[in-house]
Amino acid sequence: MDIKKAIEIISNQYSLLTSECKSELLNNSKILVLEKGTTLVREGQYSDKTFFIINGCARAFYLKDGKDISDWFAFENDFISSINSFFLNIPSPHYIELLEDSVLLEISRENVEKLANTYRDFERLSKVIVIKTMLMQQERISSMQFHSAEQKYENVLSIHPNISQRISLTHIASYIGITLETLSRIRKRQSRI
Repeated sequence: MDIKKAIEIISNQYSLLTSECKSELLNNSKILVLEKGTTLVREGQYSDKTFFIINGCARAFYLKDGKDISDWFAFENDFISSINSFFLNIPSPHYIELLEDSVLLEISRENVEKLANTYRDFERLSKVIVIKTMLMQQERISSMQFHSAEQKYENVLSIHPNISQRISLTHIASYIGITLETLSRIRKRQSRI
């Protein structure tokens, strides 16, 4: 997929962009083709990039007391970045890694700010992306606090039905805050139904 098609998807799925804004976005972003396992952001690193996933998937995760805790999965047509680092210019509290060979559109904070200051439609796009991310995280927090382990897994499946074909069960279990053993029991019960 070329960069123009990626920009069209962003415009169609997030917020409509004028042809002038699309042209400037084209000139101020780049395509990355990266292998599975590539680390986009490391804990403690300053990150001034945001990534739109054209193909592939990624996850954000923390290392806490030697434990790997998945915090965010992003798939085709999703954005992912180290939000704290990107917006607050502080070291990233987590890692972002690719879980599949991936094609990404990379945009720097400097270019995001320049485009938002120049084009109202790009400013609106930025707002829509932030709102969608906040709502997704709020839904995850509510699920973690109020749902059973089985409900948490069903919620993930309702959003990403084929997630277990793309993401390891270990990562899924840590994302929903349960043990791998509990997830295995849930999946076993569901397969009997």
